[in-house]
Amino acid sequence: MTGASEPAGLLTEVDHVAIAVNDLDAAVAFYEQTFGARVVHREVVEHDGVEEALVKVADSYIQLLTPTSEDSTVAKFLAQRGEGLHHVGFRVADCAQALQAAQDAGVRSIDQAPRPGSRGTTVAFLHPKSAHGTLIELVEE
Repeated sequence: MTGASEPAGLLTEVDHVAIAVNDLDAAVAFYEQTFGARVVHREVVEHDGVEEALVKVADSYIQLLTPTSEDSTVAKFLAQRGEGLHHVGFRVADCAQALQAAQDAGVRSIDQAPRPGSRGTTVAFLHPKSAHGTLIELVEE
């Protein structure tokens, strides 16, 4: 067990938990009405074929995702699995370094190099088959 003063490694904190939804406005309304949560950022990410709404929770977010195109990975996810947990995003100080460390450890990545993400971040995804069934996003702010 590590103490509070020991470094946490390459992952600095949970950035977001992403939930795929069919109706973004209905999902936003659920979080607002049920928990009094507020959307702090909303954006269409064209290259990923999604629209997102970020709900702030302490220093992290719940990222609600809905597809904007039928061929996006989120559209395929919804068609195969229905609504629910899509991925977990972890903050890193250096996305390229964290991605390279994962690849060096034999982890299969979806992105071969970091790329632009929403909110002006830099991101890279690790394949769920190499991460115990969880799609992982590395997020550098």
